[in-house]
Amino acid sequence: MKLTAHEEYGLRCLLQVGKGWPESSLTIPEVSKREGISVAHAAKLLQILRQGGLLKSVRGQIGGYSLASPPEKILIGDVLGLLGGRIYEEEFCQSHRGRVRLCTHSTDCAIRSLWRSIQIAVDEVLARTTLKDLLRKEEEMSSFENDSQAASATGCTVTFSPSLCNRFT
Repeated sequence: MKLTAHEEYGLRCLLQVGKGWPESSLTIPEVSKREGISVAHAAKLLQILRQGGLLKSVRGQIGGYSLASPPEKILIGDVLGLLGGRIYEEEFCQSHRGRVRLCTHSTDCAIRSLWRSIQIAVDEVLARTTLKDLLRKEEEMSSFENDSQAASATGCTVTFSPSLCNRFT
């Protein structure tokens, strides 16, 4: 499972705009240069984020993109959902059934259970992570790593959050 380049760069573009909150805005060429992507790619990503209600734009010489809401109100789960969706959806099994009409594992599938568990863990982390969290320095994000370490210490094999382990034990 991987995040797509679309999701990664979209999130990075949002972070660039968020760094100026609330005083300033950024133009498409500024975001493009800061992230090392083409102007067209930055424009496409910023448009998706604007249409999704995460950014607002102002035209003209003093225009540009700025956050539509404070960084603490923007959930990373919503951002990634807008840019590409979830890692696992129930429809996944329907589209990966092989040559048969129904998946041979449709009634008893341990793999499906694994994907659901991973999606629940990812959803929990993304639902509590805001843009404000990601605007901090990397070393300040240690609380997320501490949660992962605590989960490991409790015997949880999905190391995102200790509270999640309680659901699976």
